[in-house]
Amino acid sequence: MRCAAFPATARGAEQALRLRAGLADAVDIYLREGRGEIEGARYYARMDDAVAEAFARYDALIFIAAAGIAVRMIAPHVRSKLTDPAVLVVDEGARHVVSLLSGHVGGGNALTHRVADCLGARAVITTATDVTGALAPDALAQELGLRPVPKPMIQTMNGALLEGREIRYAADTRQRRREFWKRALSERGLACGEMSADEAAASDGLTVFITDDDSLRGERLLCLVPRRLAAGIGCRRGVPAEALRAALEEACGRIGQDISAVSMLASAEIKKDEAGLLALASELGIEARFFGSDALRETIEAYDLEESPFVRERVGAGNVCEAAALCCLPHGRFALKKTRFTKVTVALLWEK
Repeated sequence: MRCAAFPATARGAEQALRLRAGLADAVDIYLREGRGEIEGARYYARMDDAVAEAFARYDALIFIAAAGIAVRMIAPHVRSKLTDPAVLVVDEGARHVVSLLSGHVGGGNALTHRVADCLGARAVITTATDVTGALAPDALAQELGLRPVPKPMIQTMNGALLEGREIRYAADTRQRRREFWKRALSERGLACGEMSADEAAASDGLTVFITDDDSLRGERLLCLVPRRLAAGIGCRRGVPAEALRAALEEACGRIGQDISAVSMLASAEIKKDEAGLLALASELGIEARFFGSDALRETIEAYDLEESPFVRERVGAGNVCEAAALCCLPHGRFALKKTRFTKVTVALLWEK
């Protein structure tokens, strides 16, 4: 996840530095002008303006400040649990880390535990299903790259869990990755069968249904629809398809997926005749999309992505894999930031 940290004091800035150094997730530090200097920090004149910009750019905002400050800063921008970034609050003494917003679908609760581990703090989670130890369907969806619909059924299912009622999981018989989903749920202690869409819609029991059909509705039905996953790829000239595939398989493995999860490949226009990339897209049966340097530069600026001078000189834009993925899925959520393999870089981005 791409995180923006907003420390309010000098002591808070020290905690932000600890996060940037120790958290596996990428952390950009935002500081008010005149509040000291930190290498690589982003400086702002007004916090509300900086937060407004970061709310759309980042997967998570971490306020190292009083909870009231965080609430006032994010209040104008909160829209939906399905699209809002995760928001965390850390006290400047790093004693507690509070998951404030988008704990399940936005990944806030999981990030809270990682931040707490990094700082030696106590994670504070208030969502009822987590407190009781139940695995909520919307939390499962975030973990596995699924989108829960319709939104009102999320509360229905979570309420049923808290009441101890039975919920059935099933995969659509037409879903091409159903064996993967069944295995993934089994690893989490959940039995998952198969049924048709018609059977799911007519089910007389509470059913969580993994399907590609996001229009399917039923009185007791919550659908989990696989999100698109864009793989942004940068590579040296002449890298064979086998090496590209090996890098992509390893990248997918790092986020608990297999290569069949990838919906599209993305790279720079200069790579549009790259035989290995084209062959890999053909093998996977997916689209390969290529973006010009102007589009990549605009995306780099819009999302404040880190650039490489070497790549900028060669390609005309200083970031290929992350920027190309975002060109495919604007406002997507990074599952894997730019990761280097032999002669290949890969970034993975979930559709929001």
